[in-house]
This record gives sequence, C-alpha cells and structure tokens, in this order.
Amino acid sequence: MSGADAYRLGADKVNDVLKWCDELGIPEVTIWVLSIDNLERPEDEVQALLAVIEEKIQDLARHPATAGRQRQLRAVGRLDVLPESLRQAIAEAERATADHARCWLNIAVGYSGRQEIADAVRALVRARYRAGMTADELEAYITPEEIGSRVYANGSHDPDLIIRTSGEIRLSGFLLWQSVYSEYYFCDVPWPAFRKVDFLRALRSYQQRDRRFGI
Repeated sequence: MSGADAYRLGADKVNDVLKWCDELGIPEVTIWVLSIDNLERPEDEVQALLAVIEEKIQDLARHPATAGRQRQLRAVGRLDVLPESLRQAIAEAERATADHARCWLNIAVGYSGRQEIADAVRALVRARYRAGMTADELEAYITPEEIGSRVYANGSHDPDLIIRTSGEIRLSGFLLWQSVYSEYYFCDVPWPAFRKVDFLRALRSYQQRDRRFGI
C-alpha cells in the first residue's frame, strides 16, 4: 500500500466518525490532519499527504451530510505555510458552509499548539501597540481572556473529550490552550482502523468521570 493510499484510509475514517457523532447529537468536532512538524517529512510524503487533505476538504464541503446536518467547516492553523491550492480549497469550503450553524467541524491543518499560543500573544501585542499603548500599559492586557480571544479556534467550544488513537500516550501539542479541562482517552487502535465500538468505549469512559474543572 502506498503512502497516499494509507492517508486516504485515514481520510475516509473522518466520514465514519462524523456519522457516529451525528447519530449521538455531538455538534462540534475537531480533527487534526497536519501538524507543522509533519511538513518536515520527506517531500514526496508531504506532497502525498497534502494532496489527500485537499481532496478530503473538497469532499467534505460537497458531501450531502454537510448540508443535511448544516455543518460549518473551518480550518485552524498556520494556513500561510500551506500550498496555494490547499489554501484555496480551504477558503472555498469555508465559504460554501459559512451559513451552516447547527454543527461544526474544525480542521487543524498546519497546526501547532505552541505556535497557536505564540501567534495569539503576538496578535495581542500588535493590536495594543497599534493602539498606542506603552509596554507598561500593555502588560495589563496580557490575560487569559485576551489571549483566548485570539487563538486560531476562537469562537469554538473547548473540547470536552480528546481521543488519541494509535497507542500514543501524549498530546503532541494538540489544542494546548483549549484542553486545560478536557478529558483524555487513549486508544491502541490505529486511526484508520478506529471502530464505532472504540468510539463508544471512549464516550462511556468519559461519562463515568467526575469533571471538576479545576475545583
């Protein structure tokens, strides 16, 4: 199996997971399809992955379930590091689903949790500097609320549950800012082989937890 074929298996799994979420009334989902670090892989591997991502975003925008569920698509990440054709596909998908307001799919592409926080702080400093603030005045505005209003996924809900597949017991920088009170579920099954029973086990585990939100 070629790398592109393996990536397509992973892309096809998105449809399954979205269907399961729809069946259970889960309105918002975030999937991570490409990290900034992934761009450091061998060029032929990166090109194959980018082509599959572009194809998948176009497919999701046109899929009958997207319109039927009124699902809005939004990309979060450093889109400027992506090739022009992928940026255009993202823009077209966001434009085509902009009026959908019942369900949401956030696609983390060109994403890094650390970079997201750094970019949010940079945007905050730039905005306040342009407003004529001094360094001392700016210090009072560097707050969680101000930074949170400038992260890539601003306007999205913080995730209740984060599922990590493939036996990895780490987050790798996924939604570092938003996941402070998220629950985690680690699954040994690789993403392309992720089954509905695995999904339901994750939800059952989540339902059995006592969420305290730091209290």
